[in-house]
Amino acid sequence: MSGTSAALTPPADAIPPVRHPDAPAPGELIGAHYEHCFGCGAGQAHGLHLEARAGEGVAITAEFTVREAHQGAPGLAHGGVLATALDETLGSLNWLLRVIAVTGRLETDFVRPVPVGTVLFLEAEVTAVAGRKIYSTATGRVGGPDGPVAVRADALFIEVKVDHFIDNGRPEEIRAAMNDPDQIRRARAFEVNP
Repeated sequence: MSGTSAALTPPADAIPPVRHPDAPAPGELIGAHYEHCFGCGAGQAHGLHLEARAGEGVAITAEFTVREAHQGAPGLAHGGVLATALDETLGSLNWLLRVIAVTGRLETDFVRPVPVGTVLFLEAEVTAVAGRKIYSTATGRVGGPDGPVAVRADALFIEVKVDHFIDNGRPEEIRAAMNDPDQIRRARAFEVNP
């Protein structure tokens, strides 16, 4: 990515990322972490419904189809929606590290317009870890996984404790998620927040 800020450059003491032994297997669909997430949740009628799959190492692939509700200019995806797709994809990397993390910084380059009806193919990988900081990069392509680059981003995620969500989330959603009788769904709602 061109013009990446110093805040997204890993420090000299950063270490290579290590895939957690309990991470989803390569090729496995990661699935939504929360039904009402705008990026990945099925409960959002106008959401992205982004589907991410675990890749090799600490990498993932994802796809989403740009729909009418995602327009900015007539017939074209809104830049904020494309940034959201990148953020969701980058955040999904935290499943492979098995950490709870939130976006600290996201820098996006918009390379070419993305028309409504287009499937955006995304690839992301963690590049380094330094303490609670997780550095990553992503690329979105049109026309296929090897198609021309439309968007790309570099990001910094910060590892947090579950209290981050409990202390800052809207109480009724927090209670609903914590009271979900499905233990797996309850844990996933707080496990990572892409």
